[in-house]
Amino acid sequence: MRVAFLGTPDVAVPALRSLVAATDLEVAAVVTNPDRPKGRSRSLVAPPVKVAAQELGLEVWQPVKPAEVLDELAALELDACAVVAYGALLPQRVLDVGGAGFVNLHFSLLPRWRGAAPVQHALRAGDTVTGITTFVLDKGMDTGPVLDRVEVPIQPDESAGELLTRLAELGGPVLVDSLRRLVAGEVPVPQPAEGATLAPKIEPDDVRIDWTRPAREIKDLVRSAEPAPGAHTTFRGKRLKVRAVDVVEADAASPGTVLERTADGVVVATAADALVLRRVQPEGKQAMDGAAFANGYRPDPGERLGADTAA
Repeated sequence: MRVAFLGTPDVAVPALRSLVAATDLEVAAVVTNPDRPKGRSRSLVAPPVKVAAQELGLEVWQPVKPAEVLDELAALELDACAVVAYGALLPQRVLDVGGAGFVNLHFSLLPRWRGAAPVQHALRAGDTVTGITTFVLDKGMDTGPVLDRVEVPIQPDESAGELLTRLAELGGPVLVDSLRRLVAGEVPVPQPAEGATLAPKIEPDDVRIDWTRPAREIKDLVRSAEPAPGAHTTFRGKRLKVRAVDVVEADAASPGTVLERTADGVVVATAADALVLRRVQPEGKQAMDGAAFANGYRPDPGERLGADTAA
């Protein structure tokens, strides 16, 4: 079975490796995004899928727009295509040259959390269960018919990065199986009309901490933004990224107020209970554990976090 693979970031690499490991599949080409400038030097950096594909000896194409390789895809006479976090919508004329279809591995239980950031939105919403879905792409945003769904419990302290890594490893074999079934003639099942929610890309402004919310809700926000873009507040007029927190019981106090310094970190009041800042990253500094922050910056009880909301 000849397939093409479309993907870009780290989370797409396990699926690519699963396809290459399958003895009944041939990955005829890998399509990924162009190299992008990164860091202060703005030097070009290859996407993780390109790096992995070259290590595996696969042909790599990097069009600015997927339609630029339309003729090349058509010439491969593919049985199907696999897609994981490619990063661009595929026009219908591209979908038409994918053999039996483009099978997408999505990191949620569709139709819940359609869009670019399903794991982040699931955590932010306080979901306790998520999963993976394989479906056949159509012209909509994650609206195509489903081949497989696998439920996965979300751990109470799991970050978006940790959960996404777990789902990516689980999803590779499921994607391979879904490709086989589609090419063999299985008819995918339309998604239900009810229960659809959207998961657009998370921007830094979306994860500014509102200390007037309950502690549990803020913890979910912090988890959803880790490792990127990082939930944030302000401390002494500068941005402070909050990387990990724990919920603790506390008497009512003005939200955002430092209650005390402990061996575990700084305790901050919220609308209900309080949070221990277990890991933070002051502006311009490396991330540090809560105890190092408490000892080095010595926030005084009564100081306020988030007072400068413009930062």
